[in-house]
Amino acid sequence: MTSSRLGELIAAIGGARVGVVGDFCIDSYYIIDMSASESSLETGIATHPVREQRHTLGGAGNVMANLRAMGAGKLSAFAVIGPDLIGAELMRQLAALGVDAGGVICQPKNWQTHCYLKPIVDGEETNRCDFGVFNEVSHETTRALLAALDAALPDLDTLIINQQFEKGLHSAEFQAGLEALLRKHHKVIALADCRRLREAYPSAIRKLNDHEAARLCGKNHGPREPIPRIVALEAGSQLHAAGKRPVFITRGRNGCLVIDDAATHEIPGLHIIKKTDPVGAGDSMMAGIAACLAVGATPAEAATFGNFVAGVTVQKLQQTGTASPAEIRAIGENADYIYQSELADDSRHAVYHAGTSIEVCEPLPESFDIRYAIFDHDGTISTLRQGWEQVMEPMMVRAILGLKYTTTDKATYERVVHQSREFIDKTTGIQTLQQMDGLAQMVRDAGFVPESEILDAHGYKRIYNDALMKLVEVRKAQHARGELGVEDFTLKNAVPLLQRLHEAGVKLFLASGTDEHDVILEAEALGYANLFEGRIYGANQDMTHDAKRMVLERILGEIGGANAAHIVTFGDGPVEIRETRKRGGLTVGIASNEVQRFGLAPEKRTRVIRAGAHLVVSDYSQLDALLTLLRIK
Repeated sequence: MTSSRLGELIAAIGGARVGVVGDFCIDSYYIIDMSASESSLETGIATHPVREQRHTLGGAGNVMANLRAMGAGKLSAFAVIGPDLIGAELMRQLAALGVDAGGVICQPKNWQTHCYLKPIVDGEETNRCDFGVFNEVSHETTRALLAALDAALPDLDTLIINQQFEKGLHSAEFQAGLEALLRKHHKVIALADCRRLREAYPSAIRKLNDHEAARLCGKNHGPREPIPRIVALEAGSQLHAAGKRPVFITRGRNGCLVIDDAATHEIPGLHIIKKTDPVGAGDSMMAGIAACLAVGATPAEAATFGNFVAGVTVQKLQQTGTASPAEIRAIGENADYIYQSELADDSRHAVYHAGTSIEVCEPLPESFDIRYAIFDHDGTISTLRQGWEQVMEPMMVRAILGLKYTTTDKATYERVVHQSREFIDKTTGIQTLQQMDGLAQMVRDAGFVPESEILDAHGYKRIYNDALMKLVEVRKAQHARGELGVEDFTLKNAVPLLQRLHEAGVKLFLASGTDEHDVILEAEALGYANLFEGRIYGANQDMTHDAKRMVLERILGEIGGANAAHIVTFGDGPVEIRETRKRGGLTVGIASNEVQRFGLAPEKRTRVIRAGAHLVVSDYSQLDALLTLLRIK
């Protein structure tokens, strides 16, 4: 989605008229601080002292909160509450949002307002308490709710139908009545997000996750078992054929499928570095889809927009978050996508160029003419810094645990190691300073180190760099003494590749997340800096500056955005691959075994395919075949 189209949709949503009917509830977070616990005099059981409590709209209410946050115009709620404190809180929060709550019916008997009560102990959610699971909607309540909907529908653009609880308002009587109203008021676009209702509301567009879609089509998978892409596609096609209406299937980090009369659209997932919390992401997605459809967007555009909304809210931890227009614009204008996750995770699906080990992940464009080549440095050309991950990981673990490093229990230690390793994998390729900024936040979140002793990004970078440069200087000294040659510190055929490209008139650029001064010195030491003719870029001390993005923007500034197809980027990290894909260039992912300097590193293959690599090579040993594929003479 272009920046201008994103802006058009955000502006238009201000006039959207959206209603939400379904299981409104309150998400209640109770932050437990066991340091003040004491044994109850009556029972002897330890108390759970509550340091803080937060109450936010959940379920259908979270959809409503997202609609308001993104700037939707008229909002109307249709729900059932009980005569209880939770119901009063729900009404208070709807009023604070400026929602028309005339369609909210209070049932005096056999109904508790829906609530998810979530105790948080030591930063982790414990056993949840659910209110409203035994509700029984009455005939009188159903009639009153349907009457409110009948009166309101002519003034709405879209109606979201939400169902989360088995014992909610969606009785057989209500389902039949609402479907009749949807047929009567057929100009209203209805969207159903109903977890367990396969046959309900055939007039509505369906939005569901891949597990729900598979289950509705008779294919059951475990709650944590991934749904294969082919299963999700088949389920979506079945549901679309049965209902003759568009179907939206969310797939978590794998994005979203949209099946409509025109085609099947695959919206890639978003690559998010920060820690995420998926609670409420489906509601955010639904709000974005509904708001866009209300203002005339296509289903594919609506899914893309909804994906941006969910991408914002999953980064808001231990809350059912919302996304503002500014946040949606920020993530949408520079989105990082995840491509072909199933291919990335399973090499059995790999397709190779005939007679080679060059993996072709996507067909190359029929016509392209390479004039500019961008190279990452470490792991793509040079192996001088091989093992940097093994330097950074223990440094991060020590920083996070602080004085607890030698005394903490094994489970905590292993959790921190896993967290550090996962963070390194996600952030490979970005500036070291940005990585260290993330480390500072991880140290703060972990709580082992007093705030006064937490360093800033520059402080942690100094510790890391000191350790890494000891390793690099030893290797440079070995090279200077003639003990080891250039071939011992570069990938197989890396320098011949640079020479061949340079001879063919291709302008070479070197872009690294390493400090620029160090990159230049290392390229000079290994003897190929001259091939870049001064076009060597690295990080500086400004975290807002990204060398790889800067290089791409500079090239496009010189040649024009329409000529982006003349760029090929070689890299073993996700940043350079993603940034090139955004601009329409070709990408060669380098899945290099840096210890051997040839051969495949499977974890890198996964990484570069997810980032959007067109081709994947482990090294440049098949140089002629690679250059032929890239049409370099």
